[in-house]
Amino acid sequence: MDEYYGTLAKALRDRLQVIADSQLREQDPTGHLTKLRQASERIEELKKRLPSDTDPMLAHYLDRMSLSKALEFVQNHYLR
Repeated sequence: MDEYYGTLAKALRDRLQVIADSQLREQDPTGHLTKLRQASERIEELKKRLPSDTDPMLAHYLDRMSLSKALEFVQNHYLR
């Protein structure tokens, strides 16, 4: 189970890093959008595989794309 949440945390961190990459956004907007789309698709794939006993709050954060909150939740509740 920790493997799933570790993978989810990495996917969330990756997308947050792409969002924060203003240099890529300015120098290569198309590449930036491509990376955003890839990171978002990975999170969507993982959302489909959420374990049935996942805390509803995490599902809520993922549904609302509250990525920082979702990452914090995963780190505090599943990856201690």
